[in-house]
Amino acid sequence: MNEAVVIALADRSLWVTLQVGGPILAIALVVGIAVSILQAVTQVNEQTLTFVPKLVAVAVGMLLLGPWMMETMLGFSAGLFAGLGTYAR
Repeated sequence: MNEAVVIALADRSLWVTLQVGGPILAIALVVGIAVSILQAVTQVNEQTLTFVPKLVAVAVGMLLLGPWMMETMLGFSAGLFAGLGTYAR
């Protein structure tokens, strides 16, 4: 296994990580900004108001995107195990 294979494998790993984690992080970011704007407008500084909506939004996002995320990770893992003989040399 040469450096090009290692770099390609690392590149693919990072890309799959961004694909799987990105949508959930984006959901949390959008909900967090919306709650922050709501708190600034209403001047309500309640700690649970920032945590609970993000928790619910991320849980709904995981329910909706979970099958796609699992399919993406399984595809990457299957490709990794399929090329294991090449990587071990």
